[in-house]
Amino acid sequence: MSSPDLQTWKRTHYSKDIDSSMDGKEVIIVGWISSIREHSNIKFLTINDRFGNIQVILKNNEYPDSLSSEVQKIREHASIAIKGKVRSEPKAPKGIEINPIEFKILSLANKNSPIVIQSRKGVGIDTRLDLRAIDLRRPFLQSIFSIRYTVLNSCRKFLGDEGFIEVNTPKIIATATEGGATLFPIFYYDREAFLTQSPQLYKEQLTMAFENVFEIGPIFRAEPSRTNRHLSEATSIDIEKAYADYNDIMEILEKMIHFLWDEVRSKNKSHLEYLKIALPDLSLPFRRYRYSDLIEKLQKSGESIELGDDISQQKLRNLKDDDMKYFYFIIDWPTSIKPFYVKPKSTGTECESFDLMYGNLELSSGSTRIHDKSELTERMKKQGLNTDAFDFHLKVFDYGMPPHAGFGMGLERLIMSMCGVDNIRDAVLFPRDIDRLSP
Repeated sequence: MSSPDLQTWKRTHYSKDIDSSMDGKEVIIVGWISSIREHSNIKFLTINDRFGNIQVILKNNEYPDSLSSEVQKIREHASIAIKGKVRSEPKAPKGIEINPIEFKILSLANKNSPIVIQSRKGVGIDTRLDLRAIDLRRPFLQSIFSIRYTVLNSCRKFLGDEGFIEVNTPKIIATATEGGATLFPIFYYDREAFLTQSPQLYKEQLTMAFENVFEIGPIFRAEPSRTNRHLSEATSIDIEKAYADYNDIMEILEKMIHFLWDEVRSKNKSHLEYLKIALPDLSLPFRRYRYSDLIEKLQKSGESIELGDDISQQKLRNLKDDDMKYFYFIIDWPTSIKPFYVKPKSTGTECESFDLMYGNLELSSGSTRIHDKSELTERMKKQGLNTDAFDFHLKVFDYGMPPHAGFGMGLERLIMSMCGVDNIRDAVLFPRDIDRLSP
């Protein structure tokens, strides 16, 4: 009865569609085997599909002798189609099981997997990533990526309802977005180009035509570090809004986070329960800390830090403040440590900027942007940038660039905060970092 394909068989039900009211009904289910248990002359198979799993029972005296040889071939991870009858069984998971009449082995598993499907942590992450497609069969990761799917859909819904239009900007660029060294150079026909660090300059320009834009897409940063919080390729949620400043953008961002929280609570109850996560209640507005006030607070707690220094995650971790346990903003950063396009305040030393934090994890950075060409050019020169390399950007400022503001937020870091994930690689399907370029 072994068959390489379904032939005339068609799936009649997913696991979620079968319940005790269907006792005695014939169904065809299709999926892969996540576990096999044996007891006396009985095999218990757990068959998984995209919506969950269902138990199949194989008793030696209850299936045709012609299937005996096929039964011996069955092992975990094999793909299988089963035609059988639903039977109510209080002891079975969900109170039901399938008694097979016939089955087809669609694809055999030729090796024993090192990954235990029901494990929450499993083997070492490098072993898991080498067999990532198998690793992703674990309910732990299935729950995380189901939540990720809800977050992406909900972001689009929220921003659409707020009057934003989705855009797609180039990922191959001629010059650095932020002027740093964290660029991936590529050979583009007969000249050098780079993978984009951010859609920043393009989304700024697009405010001239569409006012409010957002993009959800990949960004690339050649940061030579292998921490649990850094990726070489990540997904960024970016927005840019015309006729707005950083206060307006912070309000949009915190409202979006609140909306995402509620959507995940509503649509991913079972996944949150499996992950043993109780999302904290959020209240608006999020707490705002001025950078200079935080520096003073850190100094009083004994930290060695000065105005103009970045605030490391470790220093924030050592700062005991219940108000900084979940979401909060750090605002009004020094102009000297922010990108050239961030608008300085009247003092010049501080700028209209913010970071959104979750505990000690940075999720997002945003700011009011400079919309005056001469001021922007001057800022570029102060940061040692070649203004000629940015001519494609600067020349549009001759045509009435509106005041604007925006932010970029890392999707994977947001998922880390939401799902309690320790390693950012478990928030992306196929991660890229300094050591990994495959699968």
